Amino acid sequence: MKALYDIPAPAKLNLFLHITGRRPDGYHLLQSVFMLVDWCDTLHFKLRPSAHISREDLGPALPAEDLTLRAARALQVATGCTQGAHLSVFKRIPAEAGMGGGSSDAASTLLALNRLWGLKLSLTELSRIGLTLGADVPFFFRRQERLGRRHWRTHHPAGARPPAAASAFCRRQTERRISDERNFFIFFFKTRFCWC
Repeated sequence: MKALYDIPAPAKLNLFLHITGRRPDGYHLLQSVFMLVDWCDTLHFKLRPSAHISREDLGPALPAEDLTLRAARALQVATGCTQGAHLSVFKRIPAEAGMGGGSSDAASTLLALNRLWGLKLSLTELSRIGLTLGADVPFFFRRQERLGRRHWRTHHPAGARPPAAASAFCRRQTERRISDERNFFIFFFKTRFCWC
């Protein structure tokens, strides 16, 4: 395989956001429910025989060191992979809009390069790498309801005894709004956030 084209990186919506506490270091603990939507960035990947990673912007200009490049390099470091890639990114999701565009791009990059480079890492292994890039990156690996409890690094399948309120909320939303559960993905999320 020499290339992967038209890899989607979907946006997410926060259905609610609660502040559940404050850490001694000043960071707030947040709780949220995420839902994927069908508004996506689009990424293309071409294999390079050298370890060089490059990026081309097909839409609005991105920062020189965006999350796609950081994700690709993190995957190289974590696996010792000596292959490289040229990334093309068509950005539709607005930056800093709280829709997870950068995190989704990072997750799609990890998934695509894992396949392109023949690394065969599991989703759990990719999630560990993703966590070094952003707390919500692992959400974009899972195409099922996900719950995170106690700390933002802890994620559990929805059947693993979620908090009662989150379970009831997810059930109500699923019954009320979505008939095709393949298109509905929820993540119950606790993280830290610094209010400036």
